[in-house]
Amino acid sequence: MKKKMSNRERTFLAIVIPVVVLFFMFNTLPMLKGIVYSFTNYKGYGSYEYVGLRNYIDLFTDARVGKSYLFTFKYAIAGTILVNVLSLLMALRFKSALRGIYFVPNILGGLVIGYIFSFIFTYILPVVGDVFGIGFLQNSILASEKYAWIGVLIVGVWQAVAMNTIIYISGLQTVPADVYEASMLDGAGKWKEFWKVTFPLVMPFVTINLILSTKNFLMVFDQILSLTKGGPAQSTESISYLIYKNGMDGGQFGFQSANAVIFFIVIVAISLFQMTVMNRKEEQL
Repeated sequence: MKKKMSNRERTFLAIVIPVVVLFFMFNTLPMLKGIVYSFTNYKGYGSYEYVGLRNYIDLFTDARVGKSYLFTFKYAIAGTILVNVLSLLMALRFKSALRGIYFVPNILGGLVIGYIFSFIFTYILPVVGDVFGIGFLQNSILASEKYAWIGVLIVGVWQAVAMNTIIYISGLQTVPADVYEASMLDGAGKWKEFWKVTFPLVMPFVTINLILSTKNFLMVFDQILSLTKGGPAQSTESISYLIYKNGMDGGQFGFQSANAVIFFIVIVAISLFQMTVMNRKEEQL
């Protein structure tokens, strides 16, 4: 005899099924179609032909793609280090005070923040530089091929610190107070207390923040679109922006789909590597 579903089971299915369907339609299906298009010469419109692995082979000889990967990795490494150092310092310094303020930058969208900082870099800071005679501020940093990436980094770090700080605060709250009391009785100073007590106990939260911040910085797009649009001279062109720009406007939909597939594999590989290394580190501590 068939068992009748309970109201709880029906409610569960009513909630889960629409979510799964929507996830498949707007995430899984486009990803699968992108993989198919990566083996074609599709321009984003009209007919197309299958070209096998040609797009993937051409990726490794395209200088523009290589330059975008170098910029993205440089940006992600610098951003991940800065965000985690600043977030941990803020969490240690202000465990209870000003807690809500940390999250303010994360509330605003990346494009909104980017346009605000674009105005600051382009109009406000040069005026300040002229008034006070500060040479390096007299010209917009976003117009410099050498230093424009620093402007993008400042904006990305400023926004990312918010979430990481909240996570670190949560981690610090899990550290038992009696552990600190024991370290004080042993005569440990603040620096030793941090490295021998606090840091090992919040290591799982360090792992989470490292993986999330690296992934987010690798996928930088909003800040590039609103601040530099990949310029000047493609010096701040991230992989995500290149995929969007040339895939949608440049008639390289198939080629950039292959780029997106490779980029997806790279992000997954880096995340798994980080997780493996950090988990081993946690076990050692």
